Amino acid sequence: MRIDGGCHCGAITFEADVDPAGVYVCSCTDCQILSGSPYRIVIPVAAEKVTLTGEPKIYMKTAESGRPRQQTFCADCGAPIYSRGVGEDAGRLALRWGTVTQRNDIKPARRAWCRSAAPWLDELSDLPASDTA
Repeated sequence: MRIDGGCHCGAITFEADVDPAGVYVCSCTDCQILSGSPYRIVIPVAAEKVTLTGEPKIYMKTAESGRPRQQTFCADCGAPIYSRGVGEDAGRLALRWGTVTQRNDIKPARRAWCRSAAPWLDELSDLPASDTA
């Protein structure tokens, strides 16, 4: 599937060819902290299938596995763009679902790191809802 997107302010844009079957919800504590939300939706893609314009800022974190991971985001608006490993792990990116124009056409196929998921996530559909704030 061909997608495009970018950060909130438009300083960084991208195009990519992705496989929607690989999309997943990650509830690890790092994703919770770095996204400021109970989970992050990840779109895995081979690095060579992504064209990026603009210069993202990079924050390096250490994953629970002990491997370093680049967290890339817009230095102007702060929107997260993708993460990736380093060295031999640099060939795959994890695009951030919220930055994708076609995000409503991309549904997660699985959930990961459920052991750290917020216990109330399955109850969200029971909450009162409105179309706007």
